Amino acid sequence: MTDKNNDDLKRQASDNTLGLNPVVGIRGKDLLTSARMVLSQALRQPFHSAKHVAHFGIELKNVMLGRSELTPEDGDRRFADPAWSQNPLYRRYLQTYLAWRKELHDWIEESALAPQDVSRGHFVINLMTEAMAPSNTMANPAAVKRFFETGGKSLLDGLSHLAKDLVNNGGLPSQVNKDAFEVGQNLATTPGAVVFRNDQLELIQYNPVTEQVHERPLLVVPPQINKYYVFDLTPEKSLSRFLLRNHVQTFVVSWRNPTKAQREWGLSTYIEALKEAIDVITSITGSKDINMLGACSGGLTTASLLGHYAALKDPKVHALTLLVSVLDTHLDTQVALFADEFTLEAAKRRSYQAGVLEGSDLAKVFAWMRPNDLIWNYWVNNYLLGNEPPVFDILYWNNDTTRLPAALHGEFIDMFQTNPLTRANALEVCGTPIDLKQVTCDFFCVAGTTDHITPWTSCYKSALLFGGKCEFVLSNSGHIQSILNPPGNPKSRYMTNSEMPKDPKDWQDGATKHTDSWWLHWQAWLAERSGKLNKAPTSLGNKKHPAAVAAPGTYVHER
Repeated sequence: MTDKNNDDLKRQASDNTLGLNPVVGIRGKDLLTSARMVLSQALRQPFHSAKHVAHFGIELKNVMLGRSELTPEDGDRRFADPAWSQNPLYRRYLQTYLAWRKELHDWIEESALAPQDVSRGHFVINLMTEAMAPSNTMANPAAVKRFFETGGKSLLDGLSHLAKDLVNNGGLPSQVNKDAFEVGQNLATTPGAVVFRNDQLELIQYNPVTEQVHERPLLVVPPQINKYYVFDLTPEKSLSRFLLRNHVQTFVVSWRNPTKAQREWGLSTYIEALKEAIDVITSITGSKDINMLGACSGGLTTASLLGHYAALKDPKVHALTLLVSVLDTHLDTQVALFADEFTLEAAKRRSYQAGVLEGSDLAKVFAWMRPNDLIWNYWVNNYLLGNEPPVFDILYWNNDTTRLPAALHGEFIDMFQTNPLTRANALEVCGTPIDLKQVTCDFFCVAGTTDHITPWTSCYKSALLFGGKCEFVLSNSGHIQSILNPPGNPKSRYMTNSEMPKDPKDWQDGATKHTDSWWLHWQAWLAERSGKLNKAPTSLGNKKHPAAVAAPGTYVHER
């Protein structure tokens, strides 16, 4: 039972863990404002409210008489225990809850609120009703069974876990057993060394594992608000090892974890740091140019760098790969629900006052955007069932966040508001205007069908901003799993289409479906753009840039 529960938690975490969006979130003030708006609307529309109360009463009567047909949504694992459907008391308890939740959402949907307020009202009601779900109480049949199986020990263990989380985790249930992992020991273990360090980054070069390597190297650029080792999680899930096995000279950026002393670091600061790293790579490998990969906000940084190179007419980057990256920041998703001018300015003000945006605080905020998958699942597992938090590498990485300098956070917010990359010369970095249409190298874009942070349609529209030839790939996965997608998973699928029509739906309609991981398709695409095979180097770095501390380096350990 425990193993199955852990497997469910891991699967849901893989689908729903949020790669951290460093721009927008939710404030308690915003939620309270929306809650007050809902209450005032109830007072202003008494007849509308009375109608829904009466309708709820009718449905409640049907529940009590056993005539209700209300059932949980397909795939709602919270109510998978047979007791919810077979035991008359449990069935009525569940149907009363479902009727109440449905009536509240119907009341909001049919009210005289503006569309944006309707969406915010649904969000607030969802937070409240999901918190009060029957599965979150000690009446949960799984918790009752566990209590009797353990002679009450599960309850004591749950109270112990709750006490620890109140002290150490801000009152939220822990998502992962952090004691099970250590970076450099069982995570980020691919052999390599730091061959360059500046204030912003460490550049890691990995040891070749093949006798020959492609002449043109690849530089991997992670998001600034995450540790780099999502690309080298475990040997089985390591994109770095996959690249090395396929003859690619692989370098990766490990960003420094800034403090308030680095509050003035902005986008140009990071781009200048990347330019230094690229010069080091070309010096070490002897290649006149490189290939690059950028993920999420690291993709935004990389795209800005390429626009800067294009303005300088400096062809330092031969081909680009973007993973789940949105450059066209018009997002019609839950992420942007509370992102109006006032809240964005307040977010900038807070980070400037603190000097940094704390990644751990952002992680907690985003957990409330997927409360069933990222909070209440763990409430049940840790407290009601008395289980230890799951041992799961993705969740450990997701909880191992970094900070974002106030200046860079402010620039990201400005970009979210003004969407400058969609317009020629609207953004300036390192003294040059950026026009992505002048970026004419080949590029490969990956998006996920179930990604709720960087929706695939937004990734697709972003791909249309470049002047080069695009290979767009749509993976059947979410934000993190679109990156961690090693070959061999029988459930992996992806879609391709050599045409790039303006409408993403037209692209999808004409796409070809493939089995297995997109990694294999990308490997063939990258090989064609990585040059000829040469003898692999026998040592890392060179005389000017000798190998220093072993991978994973020192910046990755900074808290």
